[in-house]
Amino acid sequence: MNFFHQKKSRKPANDEALALNLKKSQEPVDEVKILEAVLFAARDPITISDLRRLCPTVCDLKGSLERLDQLYRDRGVNLVKIKNSYAFRTSPQYSYLMTEYVQKKAKLSKAARETLAIIAYNQPITRSEIESIRGVSLYKGLIDSLLDTGWISLGSRRDAPGRPVTFITTDAFLDYFGLQTVKDMPNFQELNEAGLVGKRPDNISNFE
Repeated sequence: MNFFHQKKSRKPANDEALALNLKKSQEPVDEVKILEAVLFAARDPITISDLRRLCPTVCDLKGSLERLDQLYRDRGVNLVKIKNSYAFRTSPQYSYLMTEYVQKKAKLSKAARETLAIIAYNQPITRSEIESIRGVSLYKGLIDSLLDTGWISLGSRRDAPGRPVTFITTDAFLDYFGLQTVKDMPNFQELNEAGLVGKRPDNISNFE
């Protein structure tokens, strides 16, 4: 067989494809687009450490995140920071479009919504402290329903007789309500307008 002849007769199109691939491999990596692709595909917020692991070719992670934030700042989807994590979320300007979806997904009773608000504003807090603020006992399964949402979790035990457990909000709570930290929580009036609570409990604290 004439291998030399076969090599000489290779189609020009194949040569062009090889040249194009070589050119692309030599082009600088677009770090912003890499982060955009990874964050867009993620279901949950991604921590800084995970972004470094998932995007090893991104050298300037902080700068690339800032540029990505600027790119999406005036769009229907924004890049948001949740504690030490990042994710794409609907812009607050268009959050009203998600209201019906949020209400259907949450399916929380009025008592559960009020309890969630009390935990958020007074965490870490024990069951008896929640009942004291609300003025009524928590019905069976209420705390379980909130735990099922992933918006609250068990905190450390209180240094008191019986060592009661406390309840705190989670990163999922911050993510769901578009907050970076609990200090970004709205005042009670805004929380009421969002449908989380009804009449304000007399003893509830807030960040006003």
